[in-house]
Amino acid sequence: MKKLLVCFLFFILIFSCLPINYVWSQETEETEISLLQEELLEGKVIGILDEKSMIRDGEKLLYQELQVRVSKGSLASEEIRVEVGDISVVGQPKYQVGDEVVISYSQDFEGKNIFIITDFVRRKPLVWLFLVFAVLALIVGQWRGGMSLLGLIISLAVIFLFILPRIYQGEDPIVIAIIGSLIIIPATFLLSHGLNRKTLIAMAGTLIALLIVGLLSRFFIELTKLTGYASEEAAFLHLAKQGQINMRGILLAGIVIGTLGVLDDITVSQAAIVQQLKEANPKMKTKELFKRAMNVGQDHIASMINTLVLVYTGAALPLMLLFIDNPRPFSEIINYQMIAEEIVRTLVGSIGLILAVPITTILASRILFKK
Repeated sequence: MKKLLVCFLFFILIFSCLPINYVWSQETEETEISLLQEELLEGKVIGILDEKSMIRDGEKLLYQELQVRVSKGSLASEEIRVEVGDISVVGQPKYQVGDEVVISYSQDFEGKNIFIITDFVRRKPLVWLFLVFAVLALIVGQWRGGMSLLGLIISLAVIFLFILPRIYQGEDPIVIAIIGSLIIIPATFLLSHGLNRKTLIAMAGTLIALLIVGLLSRFFIELTKLTGYASEEAAFLHLAKQGQINMRGILLAGIVIGTLGVLDDITVSQAAIVQQLKEANPKMKTKELFKRAMNVGQDHIASMINTLVLVYTGAALPLMLLFIDNPRPFSEIINYQMIAEEIVRTLVGSIGLILAVPITTILASRILFKK
């Protein structure tokens, strides 16, 4: 129990000190001051001064005048009035007393203050959700669960402090994603599963499968003429960096990193299956060992493919809903770049998962018990 407590405290300490936004903080502040002349405040709604329904251009709007006490920013501790609903905004929420909000603060040419609520402050519920996740991982997974959480921190650190900043600076996304993966794989595997032959074989299987995914991604991205500009985020990023970022490379890097997260489970499981079968029957031949492990691996393949497809489908659900009432035939819909991008992402990742099973099983059957 003491080990669990120490691990938990260490985990929280590192997470709280992790400077995720360090790379962008100075640039973001300079951009806000020099270009937008805008400051983001945070505050709590302490009163609703007025609330009524309005009709504008045939659309029903909810107008609210809110009293907000600023808790963060240059106007901290001051109370301000913010009007909401005088401009039509998609998905405009109804604010209540006690809501914590983010406020855009600027001034017009006459020096008049302009306050616009841009979002809710969501950090507290997110922290609570994270703590529930961490505590459950420690209670159920015990010491190994704690090590997995530490591996998660390392993965996030590599992504936010190495991969994203380097890509944002214009370096090759593919090279950066590969280097990042080479850092993440040993760190997370060794922390989660310990230093042993089983883990090393799982790492080797993951690297081989990841290499195949990278090659297939590059081939099919070229073959399908995907540009990486299917999303609005890609277009905004292109404009912000004036075309200095390789968007096609980012698409490929995203496929590689996304597949990496699932390969961990399947390669370690297959290596563990081979180990358990051999320990249960030390006289089992390599061929028989491979065959029995693959019988289990086939079930694993079926479930993981379904999982990956559902994960990508869930992420793209709003996009897919747009095509429900589309009069275009299915053959035209799948030809849209935004749809083709998701298809390539899903199928290439699934191919990597499928191949990871026999690759890891062969390696484990031949190497795991060699002296």
